[in-house]
Amino acid sequence: MEKYERIRALREDADLTQEKVGAAINIPQRTYAYYESGQRMIPPYVLCALTDFYGVSLDYILGRTNNKAPYRT
Repeated sequence: MEKYERIRALREDADLTQEKVGAAINIPQRTYAYYESGQRMIPPYVLCALTDFYGVSLDYILGRTNNKAPYRT
């Protein structure tokens, strides 16, 4: 399974704990830890919550681009 290094980097850059991010997007800390480590795939609704929380694009989180800026419609 893929490790989601970008969500860990985003969290650490914001000086947040897994518990604080989990609470902000309404998931338990342990579940968030599984996502960061790649032990579980991140469901689409959590990916959307993370993009909104961090203000980045989904492609950035998934490693498809190095541009953090979200797309504007």
